[in-house]
Amino acid sequence: MNGEGKVTASHRSRPAIIYLRQSTMLQVRDHTESTTHQYALVDLAAELGWTPENILVIDKDLGISGRFGTERGGFRDVVAKVCLAEAGAVFGLEVSRLARSSADIARLLELARLTDTLVVDSDAVHDLADFDDRLLLGLKGSTSEAETHLLNGRLQGAKPTAAARGDLWVPLPVGLEYDTPDQRSDDLNETPQSTDSHVW
Repeated sequence: MNGEGKVTASHRSRPAIIYLRQSTMLQVRDHTESTTHQYALVDLAAELGWTPENILVIDKDLGISGRFGTERGGFRDVVAKVCLAEAGAVFGLEVSRLARSSADIARLLELARLTDTLVVDSDAVHDLADFDDRLLLGLKGSTSEAETHLLNGRLQGAKPTAAARGDLWVPLPVGLEYDTPDQRSDDLNETPQSTDSHVW
């Protein structure tokens, strides 16, 4: 791995934090390979010299979006450990796994620089005291946020076009279902229908 020489005894004396995240429970359920790949970072930490008892896995943010860091207890734990200089390195598959907001990433990277905490992704070991590493990780974080913004814009932008053609399907309330592409009817199941009649 690139940058292995940046790992020192000082870094190994503090825990290696393996941070796992997937944006939705659907991803956790359907994309198990990604979760497995993230857990495999434990092996990478061991290869870089951390002992098993000095490797901490934080996976409580599986199924929670990275758009809002304040809602993620795992991310807060990572930031707290870095801030208190209780982490030798933070491991993630890529910088965008840490946070979707470039502001959150920038704060974490600055704390890592101040506390001599390494950031390790699938490409290399990054030392935030090194300007080139700081620049590279900053660009990766900004690129990830821009990518998310562009993809979301494309997805949302397609909805008015589909609606204008009459092809936009939206989920119907419980108790209703589509008969044909443009006709809705009551669900054949009487339980949702009786519930609906009480509400409406």
